[in-house]
Amino acid sequence: MFKNIKNDFPASLVVFFVALPLCLGIALASGAPLFSGVIAGIVGGIVVGSLSGSKLGVSGPAAGLAAIVLTAIGNLGGYENFLVAVVLAGVIQLIFGVLKAGVIGYYFPSSVIKGMLTGIGIIIILKQIPNFFGYDEESAWDLEFLEIDGGNTFSELINMLSNIHIGAAIIGIVSLLLMIFWEQVLSEKSKIFKLIQGPFVVVVLGIIFYIVTQDNELLSIGSKHLVSVPIPEDAASFINQFSFPNFAVITNHHVWITAFTLALVASLETLLSVEASDKIDPDKNVTPTNRELLAQGTGNIISGLIGGLPITQVIVRSSANIQSGGKSKMSTIIHGFLLLISVVLIPKLLNMIPLSVLAAILLLVGYKLAKPALFKKMYDLGWKQSVPFFATIIGIVFTDLLVGIGIGLLVGIIVILLKSYQNSHFLNIEDKSNGKHKIKMTLAEEVTFFNKGAILKELDNLPRNTYLEIDLIKTRYLDYDIIEILEDFLFKAKEREIDIKLVSKRGIVENPESFVKFFKERPKSKLSLS
Repeated sequence: MFKNIKNDFPASLVVFFVALPLCLGIALASGAPLFSGVIAGIVGGIVVGSLSGSKLGVSGPAAGLAAIVLTAIGNLGGYENFLVAVVLAGVIQLIFGVLKAGVIGYYFPSSVIKGMLTGIGIIIILKQIPNFFGYDEESAWDLEFLEIDGGNTFSELINMLSNIHIGAAIIGIVSLLLMIFWEQVLSEKSKIFKLIQGPFVVVVLGIIFYIVTQDNELLSIGSKHLVSVPIPEDAASFINQFSFPNFAVITNHHVWITAFTLALVASLETLLSVEASDKIDPDKNVTPTNRELLAQGTGNIISGLIGGLPITQVIVRSSANIQSGGKSKMSTIIHGFLLLISVVLIPKLLNMIPLSVLAAILLLVGYKLAKPALFKKMYDLGWKQSVPFFATIIGIVFTDLLVGIGIGLLVGIIVILLKSYQNSHFLNIEDKSNGKHKIKMTLAEEVTFFNKGAILKELDNLPRNTYLEIDLIKTRYLDYDIIEILEDFLFKAKEREIDIKLVSKRGIVENPESFVKFFKERPKSKLSLS
C-alpha cells in the first residue's frame, strides 16, 4: 500500500486543498451544517477509498446533489430526518451493487465522457473566477447555471466586477502564477519541486499574506474571504457537531422517495466519474463498477449515521489526484485523514487560508480538464464525435451536470442510430487453445460504443501469456470508442505478456504499436474498414 507513497502523499495534499473548500461550500449550498460536508469528505476518503476498487477516484459530497439536499431538508422537516434518507440511499446502492447495476457505466460514449470532463472544467473556471477576485458568494459551490440566489453563472461574473477585493485578488493572482511557474519550470529543475507540490506552497504563502496584511486597510482579508471551518472549544463541543438520524420517520414515504432519488443520482454520478477517471488515468486502470457501488453504499450509510452529506465519486477531486501524480488509493485515504486531523487539530490555521488561493488551485484543475487542444482534437475526429462532445459541454454549462450528460447521450445515440439502425452487434470469442492460450476474437460487421462493456470484459478476462488474434475481416464499421479500448489494452497487454495478431482487409500486423495509427488515414470519429 505504501510503495507509491512518494507520489501519493504529495497528491493527497493537493486533493485535500481542493476538497476542503468544496466540502464546506457544498454544505453551505445544501442548507446543511458546515461540518456535515467535512464528515462526508472524511468518510469518502477513508471508508470509500479503502473499500473501492478505484486506484485514483476520490469520493466526497457532490455539488450535483446540493439542490436535492436543500429541497429534501425542507420537505422532510429537518436535517436529522433527512439523514434517514441518506442511510437508506446507501442501502439501496448496496442493492444496486449486488444486482450488478454498475454495468450501466460502460454504456456512455467516449465523446460524452470527454464532454463531461471539459464541461466540468469550464464550469469550475466560471464559478471560481469571482472567488479568485475576492467576490465570495455561496454560488461558487453551486455548479448549476441557475443559482439558488436567483442569479446565474454569468450574472455573478458581472456582479464581481464591482466587488473586487484588492488583497484577495493579489494573493490569488500571485498564487496562480507561482503554481504555473512551479509546474512548468521548477519541477523540471529538481525532484524536490515535484515532491513539494505548488498548491501546498501557495496555501502557506496565502496564510502568511493574511497574517502580514491584517493591519493594512487596503489589503487585509476579512473572514468572509477566508475558509470557515467550525472551531470547537473542547471535545464535547466537537462531538456536538455530529448529527444523528431520526429513525422515527422511516415509515414516511417521502423519506423513501428522497432515498431512492439520492441513490439513483449518486450512483449515476459515481459511474460517470469512474468512467471519466479511468479515461484520463495514465496507467489505464479499469475500476470494477459494481464494487464501486458497494463502496459508495457503505460510505453513505456511515456518513448518514454520523451526520454527513450524501457521497459520490467526484471528478473534480479525482482529476486533481490524477493531475498531481497519484498512483494508488493511498492518496485518497490520506486526504481523508488530512481532513480529519486538520479539523480536529488546526481549524484556526485553516481559517487563515484565503478563498482566492484555493480558487487559484481550482482554476488550474479546471484548465487541465478543459485544455484548448482537446477542442481541436475532438473537432478533427469528425462530427460523429464532436457533436455529442460539444452538446454535452453546452448542456452542462447552461443547465447542470446530469441534464448536460443526458443531452450529450441523447445526441450520441441519435448519431449512432443514424449509422447503424439496421445492424446487429455481437462479439464472438473462439478458443483455439489446443493446450495453449490461443484466443481468436472475431468482431461483428458493425461495432459501436454499445459493445464497450462486452469487449472490455473479454479483454480483462484474458489470462497471462495469451496469443490473441483479433479478426476484423468482416468488420466494415468500427466505432472510435472501440479503437480507444483496444489502444488502452496495448498498455496492459505488455504487462500481462499478451501477444496480439491483428487481421483485417488492410493486412496482418503482429503486436501493433498503435491501433489508432493503424486505422486512421485521416481523423475520423468512426473508422470504416471497407
